[in-house]
Amino acid sequence: MIIGYASFDTHYEFLSQKQEYIHIKVWLYAFYIHVFTSLFTLIAGFTQFSSYILVYHKKLHKAMGRLYVYAVLLINFPTGFIMAIYASGLWPSKLAFIILDSLWFLFTCKAFITAKQGDFMAHKQYMIRSYALTFSAITLRTWRIIISALIVISPLQLYMIDAWMGFVPNLLLAEWIIRRRLF
Repeated sequence: MIIGYASFDTHYEFLSQKQEYIHIKVWLYAFYIHVFTSLFTLIAGFTQFSSYILVYHKKLHKAMGRLYVYAVLLINFPTGFIMAIYASGLWPSKLAFIILDSLWFLFTCKAFITAKQGDFMAHKQYMIRSYALTFSAITLRTWRIIISALIVISPLQLYMIDAWMGFVPNLLLAEWIIRRRLF
């Protein structure tokens, strides 16, 4: 899906639904930057949960962790926030994406700070929360497919529901994992 955006065709997939924003250069640039860097964020974050990498390749763990933190805080958070402001689905969607983005920034910051302080238990917990929000890129699309397959719903209503379903269940699962100490 990401490869399709490399054509910079402003009528491809998601962009076909965003024609009212295409002329807003800051939105369009934020969109492309967000899309093209998200894959690195997903991959870098995923590596952080490998016990093997953590034990046998600490330098790799640290390097990928830094890549993840910098990608979220310096690239994905700002671009995601711009996209959140222009989200479809009226204020419910905008609010969902602003909350998602703000929590993503907060949890990632806290994960970085607690690692620097040597509090690795808190670091791990904040990384679980942060990555749950990173993974919302996947769950959002999954819920869209599931919901539209189960019920007939307008695209606007689907987007408003999907905006929340993309990250709230992820956070609930993250909290369950943390509370049950399943990491």
